[in-house]
Amino acid sequence: MRSSQLLLALSFCLMVQTSCKQEAKMEETKAAEVQAAPEVNLSTIKAEIQALEDEWEVAANTKNAAAVLDFYTEDAVSFSNNQAMLVGKEAIKKDIEASFAKQLDGSIATYETLDVFGDENLVTETGKTTVTDAKGKVIYTGKYMAIWQKQDGKWKTIRDIYNSDVKEK
Repeated sequence: MRSSQLLLALSFCLMVQTSCKQEAKMEETKAAEVQAAPEVNLSTIKAEIQALEDEWEVAANTKNAAAVLDFYTEDAVSFSNNQAMLVGKEAIKKDIEASFAKQLDGSIATYETLDVFGDENLVTETGKTTVTDAKGKVIYTGKYMAIWQKQDGKWKTIRDIYNSDVKEK
């Protein structure tokens, strides 16, 4: 009886030891995978997105709808302020053109990337918009969120949403 209890205790100890070794190997494998994964440099991506926003500014301020539209994918969706969602470039183009038609002469829009998160192929950007009149007085502030996807080596907007900071009356 005593030998079977001893045998049972030894078997239990071997199972625990084997289990611990397997767990340690799994932890080593996970650590190696994390080290092997390329690090995403979000600071670099943020700078890339801000550079695109700077180009977007130029296009918007010169009322170049084609240039603004080039930032979007064919199947992009835009959730514009106070209207139904816009699906595809054609719908977005009409909204851009209508927006330009309402734009005050001499007004200047600026876009500031506040944050990006994601990876080297898909990032979400948050930012703010400021529009000044010809004299430099702020006439509009707003915020936006854009999802950018890398396509053929270029960042393109696949989704965006934006709205004004001013409460509707």
